[in-house]
Amino acid sequence: GGGASAAAGCARRTWAVPGAAMAAFRRSASETAGRVWLIFYYESMKETAQKVKDNLGGQGVLSELQWNRFNDGFPNLQINKSDAERLESFYGTCFIVSFHSPEVIFEQLALLYALPKLRARNFRIILPWFSTGTMERVEQLGQIATANSLARMLSCCPSGPGGPATIVIYDIHALQEQFYFSDSVLVELKSAVWLLKHKIEDLQKEHPNEEIAIAFPDDGAHKRFKAKFEKLPLIICAKVREGDRRIVHVKEGEPKNRHCIIVDDLVQSGGTLLECAKPLRDLGATKVSCFVTHGVFPKESWKKFIGNDLIHKFWLTDSIPTTCAQIAGTAPFEVLSLAPLISNYLRGVAEEES
Repeated sequence: GGGASAAAGCARRTWAVPGAAMAAFRRSASETAGRVWLIFYYESMKETAQKVKDNLGGQGVLSELQWNRFNDGFPNLQINKSDAERLESFYGTCFIVSFHSPEVIFEQLALLYALPKLRARNFRIILPWFSTGTMERVEQLGQIATANSLARMLSCCPSGPGGPATIVIYDIHALQEQFYFSDSVLVELKSAVWLLKHKIEDLQKEHPNEEIAIAFPDDGAHKRFKAKFEKLPLIICAKVREGDRRIVHVKEGEPKNRHCIIVDDLVQSGGTLLECAKPLRDLGATKVSCFVTHGVFPKESWKKFIGNDLIHKFWLTDSIPTTCAQIAGTAPFEVLSLAPLISNYLRGVAEEES
């Protein structure tokens, strides 16, 4: 009797697991279908936000907030009343920000701090470019690591009904900067190189006989991005001192008869990329192109790439809208929008699957 009872118990337990799994699957499918995001955006990110909304279809709703200012220049912000009243009814709220200039940070922080207080659920702050990332360490007494300062400002975002806000950053300059944020927020570091991988797939279809190699301007870029290009030949460049000069040479890899694409997280003046392109061409590369996530280009330094025979194509993302506005439609530049990656993130689709 005991054995029969135990067997019956085992049978009941055996049937309970698939039933629970099926119920969980149905709940998951239902929740995914019901994931509607309310999308706020800074005015300079409107085009990117519209693309995110279009990619999400019925799962995305844009909130039309006017970025008005008082006569003294300070922000005069008003969230759409109907959006403010129904924030908590959305699966999540997303705010696509742009800290491309110190002048625009305060007004965005004002909205960023307000949304959780209005009961925004699953609050996601999409910060494509962590703009003070290149000032991340102190090398002498008196220097201020403004990367830490900006992280502290973002860490002041209050929690909402569902818990702390999540800050999503693409290709942050130094990975350790994620530890500058306090425990009151969550941080997710993403990469935009998946956009380049899709572009490479298109190039291989268009030019099946052209061999593509990935080149890195230094060891740091190689260590950071090499795992994302495991199926392609890799080339590493490095600077060596010759007398009073530092010359870039090819340290490892073979550029000959290959279309070499130099990959880095950002570009400032562009000098390093051009210095890297020259030895690649000297060693027989058929073409040299560049990909960076963030085109900073202070003082219009992008102009040195116009009509430059060293560079075939220059891909960058729309993480810095002011740069995109300047180079729009100008060869050799091509802007790859982050919108597909942001949309997939909000859907819960992993980058590897996008």
